[in-house]
Amino acid sequence: MFETLQDRLGSILNGLTGRGALSEADVSAALREVRRALLEADVALEVVRSFTEAVREKAVGAEILKSIKPGQMVVKIVHDELISMLGSEGVSIDLNAPAPVVIMMVGLQGSGKTTTSGKIANRLKTRDKKKVLMASLDTRRPAAQEQLRQLGVQTGIDTLPIIAGQSPTDIAARAVQAAKLGGHDVVILDTAGRTHIDEPLMIEMAEIKRKSNPHEILLVADALTGQDAVNLARNFDDRVGITGLVLTRMDGDGRGGAALSMRAVTGKPIKLIGVGEKMGELEEFHPRRVADRILGMGDIISLVEKAAENIDAEKAAAMAAKMAKGKFDLNDLADQLRQMQKMGGMGGIMGLMPGMAGMKDKMAAAGLDDKMFGRQLAIISSMTKAERANPDLLKHSRKKRIASGSGTDAADINKLLKMHRQMADMMKMMGGKKGGGLMKQMMGGLAGKMGLGGGMGGLGGGMGGMPDLSKLDPKQLEALQKQAEAAGIKPGGGMPGLGGGGLPGLGGAKLPGLGGGFPGLPGLSKKK
Repeated sequence: MFETLQDRLGSILNGLTGRGALSEADVSAALREVRRALLEADVALEVVRSFTEAVREKAVGAEILKSIKPGQMVVKIVHDELISMLGSEGVSIDLNAPAPVVIMMVGLQGSGKTTTSGKIANRLKTRDKKKVLMASLDTRRPAAQEQLRQLGVQTGIDTLPIIAGQSPTDIAARAVQAAKLGGHDVVILDTAGRTHIDEPLMIEMAEIKRKSNPHEILLVADALTGQDAVNLARNFDDRVGITGLVLTRMDGDGRGGAALSMRAVTGKPIKLIGVGEKMGELEEFHPRRVADRILGMGDIISLVEKAAENIDAEKAAAMAAKMAKGKFDLNDLADQLRQMQKMGGMGGIMGLMPGMAGMKDKMAAAGLDDKMFGRQLAIISSMTKAERANPDLLKHSRKKRIASGSGTDAADINKLLKMHRQMADMMKMMGGKKGGGLMKQMMGGLAGKMGLGGGMGGLGGGMGGMPDLSKLDPKQLEALQKQAEAAGIKPGGGMPGLGGGGLPGLGGAKLPGLGGGFPGLPGLSKKK
């Protein structure tokens, strides 16, 4: 998401921050580059113009050019304007209406309306504990109604029974009635789309709106649409009136222009973004976090939320107990690798960590990608129970057997064992008495500063424990980030006393036990 834009803006703004003083000409030259980067990212021309003008107005003031760090001030202005363009605050789906709350999904054919309807229903059921009814109003596309029914079966959500020959407006009226009788909290209407905007489609949408009186009308748009997204949003808003946007395929290699343009042009908030094909891969859109990501500042809160969703609390507690004794075997390493896979793999985690976005390309060039996790898990799976618990048993003949069983070679096994040794040593240092319980001291002090008391069992071995984040709501998480910054953890910075960046024992902004980079991945840190 936004990778092209992130790379371009990052290099432009880094050029500014490296200078001691800025002239008006420097700012103008940088803004020309910013303008070009936004246009290449498919942001609408009118949006680019208003954005660069707003930045120029603030950036060429005397107080900026004469300030101590003018380059950093310009970066802050660009950051603030990005947030303003994306909408200052995240807005979630509004359910404050008498039940059943009607949500109408509109958009072009192929934008992902049906799948998104299933994802939203699943989210409302699992997170908000709502009883949801889904109804397909698409009578034109073959098997559209059957597709929604299958999604309902898959997620355990009620769908309106199909009656052949009914018109979309009749189905809408029947869905609302059925939801009232069935005691449903929410009814989601999945409307028909077209390959392009036409008059019959708009008339049908207006009629469905009149019959069902929806509380939310969400426009589902493909994030890869580019410039056309603006016309699409404008047309639907003028004719039907939308209350929010849902962008799909935000995990694609798109340039992200649709997200920046649609919000700025319609003034309607982006409420949700689809980041994958699975039913759980739907996220709330937080403008500040996205602006942080675009400017390479990372997104720690989203990383924390992902961790809270994907990490098994019982396993994390067991891992913390083992860590306290300084124990860390290959079963624990396999658990860590699986957790990283669940959280979006190496690329997903790196993209959210401050100052780490630029590392992704270096790692890919060194062959360190998510396939490596698969190979390492295959190696561990090919070992016996005794070997996993006691890696010292692994002599040449055993390694040969494991290599043929996992489709790898002895060198891969040696790398894995080296990685395990490094992590095990770090666990001993952090949990053992010799280091004075370094982990306990550091995290305890940090918890005290943040007023978090003692609950530090969250992220298992990987990040040395964190508060129980699964119980925090987004506002508390935002407050936690501010407190963290006050305690000395800044985006792109590090934890207090950790030498300018990163997590414990990492000698910089790296992941745990990664020996100058990633565990047992020699040579990465030495590359210039």
